[in-house]
Amino acid sequence: MSVTLTEAAARHVTRYISKRGRGVGVRLGVKTTGCSGLAYKLEYADEVTPDDVVFEGHGVKVLIDPKSLPYLDGTELDFVREGLNEGFKFRNPREKDRCGCGESFRV
Repeated sequence: MSVTLTEAAARHVTRYISKRGRGVGVRLGVKTTGCSGLAYKLEYADEVTPDDVVFEGHGVKVLIDPKSLPYLDGTELDFVREGLNEGFKFRNPREKDRCGCGESFRV
C-alpha cells in the first residue's frame, strides 16, 4: 500500500508549513458526503498520532488514518495550476466514478 505526492505538491506543502512556522506534513483522509459517497479531506498536520500510517515523499510526510487507507491506496497527490485556479489534485486509481460537481467520488 502506498500514497505518493509529486514534487509540486511537496514544494507547496513545504512552503506552507514554513510560513505557518509549524507542522509535520499533511493528513489525507476520506469522509462520507456528496452524491457519490466519499470526499477527500486534506489538512496540515502538526503531529503524528500513533494510529497514523505514514508515507513520505520529497521530504514531506503524508499521514493517513487506517480506515481511509483502503480508499486511498495508490493515490498520488499533486498541486496544479489551471488558468487562474490552483489547488491539490487527487489521482486515485481506485476511483470508479466522480459526481458531476467534482466534490465526491465512489470506489
